Amino acid sequence: MNRYRKKTTDPSGLLHGLKSAVIFITAALALMYAYPASAQGDLMITPRRIVFEGNKRTVDINLANTGNDSASYAISLVQIRMLENGGFETITEPDPGQMFADRFVRFFPRSVTLGPNEAQVVKVQLYRTSELQTGEYRSHFYFRAVPKKQALGEPETPADTSTFSVRLTPIFGITIPVIIRNGETSASVSLSDLALTMGNNNQPRLSFVFNRTGNMSVYGDISVDHISDKGTVTSVGIANGVAVYTPNSIRKFQMDLDNQHGVDYSKGTLRVIYSASSDVKPARLAEAELAIQR
Repeated sequence: MNRYRKKTTDPSGLLHGLKSAVIFITAALALMYAYPASAQGDLMITPRRIVFEGNKRTVDINLANTGNDSASYAISLVQIRMLENGGFETITEPDPGQMFADRFVRFFPRSVTLGPNEAQVVKVQLYRTSELQTGEYRSHFYFRAVPKKQALGEPETPADTSTFSVRLTPIFGITIPVIIRNGETSASVSLSDLALTMGNNNQPRLSFVFNRTGNMSVYGDISVDHISDKGTVTSVGIANGVAVYTPNSIRKFQMDLDNQHGVDYSKGTLRVIYSASSDVKPARLAEAELAIQR
């Protein structure tokens, strides 16, 4: 139970006669997504994930400011736990079966300032490789937007001295994973517990569970097809860049399906395919079907 103590005296007299106060609060809103798309603050990052394996020792991260104003970012490495529902939370100690990659990775620069439509490269290097054990290591690069400071000589907006006000300064950021694989690593994944529900406005939603085994993460794209009783195949859902990180053995996932004209979600079959991303030929990681009976 949280207990709060209310202070009722002011022996120093500092608060006596105080007419107003202004509190400046910084709200850190870290967006834990690894997409190569415009994040908060108009930052474009590619690649969307970094994997060191085999003889690979260096990687370039390309940053681009797609906005109309200059922006500064501080770059660091953070540790993240994936939850069963696919959410993230920051941690300082690894979970059982989890290994952090930060002590084996160095990078430069650690901060950047980009003008409108400007780009810059962050150099990432793998080192201390002789200390790596067999398995997968993971940390996350965190690109945190640095709030702009008021320019010297710029007049401040007069404050209302008769009120108590709060100023919220949001700090936006984006993360991308950096993964190191050493020695014999492998993983397999299956899909289970498929279920179809109809939400508000008759919106179809598919839920299922990833089941991962092995000593490495899996990462890929999801495609969902509806197969009618007559054999007509219609693409009704796509989700790209879906991961199940070590040490998680399961991830619960759900996605809305396209409510297209002509697709009858009261019958037929839903086919779900999970494939590793590839520019040539995607490798199928898992497949499952749900016979609709409503």
